[in-house]
Amino acid sequence: MSDEAVVAQTGPYQVDLTEGQEYWYCRCGRSKTQPFCDGSHEGTSFEPMRFVPDHTGTFNLCGCKATDDEPYCDGTHNVL
Repeated sequence: MSDEAVVAQTGPYQVDLTEGQEYWYCRCGRSKTQPFCDGSHEGTSFEPMRFVPDHTGTFNLCGCKATDDEPYCDGTHNVL
């Protein structure tokens, strides 16, 4: 299996997150439950990213897997 991230979506995933709840962001792009990890990274060098939002709200999580502000979208998909 390739060790390059898959572009899961060429734009952000808009998701509702709850303050203090633990989430696991998919870094490999292979998860069927994007933008969250489902274990599809097995056999690659990728590991999911654990994060806990500091407030409840709607967030834009990266879909292209190239952001410099993981797990949040920073607009990198606009230059891919």
